[in-house]
Amino acid sequence: MLTQRPRGTADIYGSAIAAWRALEEVVHATFRAYHYEEIRTPVFEHTELFERGVGETTDIVEKEMYTFLDRGERSLTLRPEGTAGVVRAYVENKLYAAPGAAKLYYIGPMFRYEKPQKGRERQFHQFGCEVLGSDDPAVDAEVIALNVDVLNRFGLAGLTVELNSVGCPVCRPEHRARMVAVLKPAAHRLCPDCQRRLDRNPLRIFDCKRGCREVLAELHAPSILDALCPDCRQHLAAVEALLTALAVPYVRNPHLVRGLDYYTRTAWEVTAPELGTVGGGGRYNGLVAEVGGPDTPGIGFAVGMERALLLRELQHGPWPAEPRLDLFVAVADPSATAAAMQMLQAVRQAGFTADRDYQGRGLKAQLKQADRLGARLVAILGGDELARGAATVKDMASGEQRDVPMDGVVDLLRRLADGAQI
Repeated sequence: MLTQRPRGTADIYGSAIAAWRALEEVVHATFRAYHYEEIRTPVFEHTELFERGVGETTDIVEKEMYTFLDRGERSLTLRPEGTAGVVRAYVENKLYAAPGAAKLYYIGPMFRYEKPQKGRERQFHQFGCEVLGSDDPAVDAEVIALNVDVLNRFGLAGLTVELNSVGCPVCRPEHRARMVAVLKPAAHRLCPDCQRRLDRNPLRIFDCKRGCREVLAELHAPSILDALCPDCRQHLAAVEALLTALAVPYVRNPHLVRGLDYYTRTAWEVTAPELGTVGGGGRYNGLVAEVGGPDTPGIGFAVGMERALLLRELQHGPWPAEPRLDLFVAVADPSATAAAMQMLQAVRQAGFTADRDYQGRGLKAQLKQADRLGARLVAILGGDELARGAATVKDMASGEQRDVPMDGVVDLLRRLADGAQI
């Protein structure tokens, strides 16, 4: 019986790899342009990191984490998001000792036990960034602009930033009191999760996906924007002014809270009409201290790579196929095997793509294989070719063929690359 892949995972192969590689190249190039350094953290961490960092009232911690005991009876969790691990690495490796803010980015798989959907499996992939060490609203604006820029560079269009402030420890208690006063009489109408959140973190109810947001709208639940302290209001205004200066399109969404407890002040999502949310992030000025580091402000975002790839396909169609093969070497006689391998190596080292058959097929079958692979040229090598010191080279598009010296195939490929004819 065939063992199949676990539900919520995917095999990535064939033409899909070209799209993934292209996105990864855009990510690396864009973050380099903004002077970010890559960081790679473990795919599993101690469970307490996510309980403390992500927040006990989030769906992630309450329902979605892949948690297990190792042989030492230690509780470990496959990372459900990237920020907590980066912050832990920042603290553990004392990256805060370096001058200036730390600007870090990452790419990798994340894991959440949730219902698989198009563009979001249980193992999914994210790229994202974190800036640790600055509370300047200019950093918020730059990170949001970067979030949009990297997606634009990948060819995504029609993106909008939905922006909000979720306040700070100074102004949240007032908003919490207002929320409790409005919702307590109607608590029975909330889902069980939100009934618990009403006592622990009522702001989380705005993120409910089970109908509680409709109850909030009906009861005219207070917006966090109405309770912001002067510092948070000033910070939000400065961010908005800078986004306008950078021509980053945004709209205020007073009900946006994101799905993580660590956010303070700025929070945003990047959305597209065809798909909804593609990515987003926020400021988390208390997270570094929460995981045991010095009191350090931070901000970052994450983008679901599967969702970015899906949106790219919705907007532009399937990703183009990989570039065709430059040269296929067809071995007509076993005596030509060594010469064929030498030719392949020379062509590859010159920067061209080359391949051959390794299953002992006849010449006719090898030519069919070359055609299936989209080879531009086929070099036929057999006893006669060895005797002449020249390969029979065939242009697969025109059918034209001629003899080319064994050491002249690379030069021919270079001339063809410059627009010459065979």
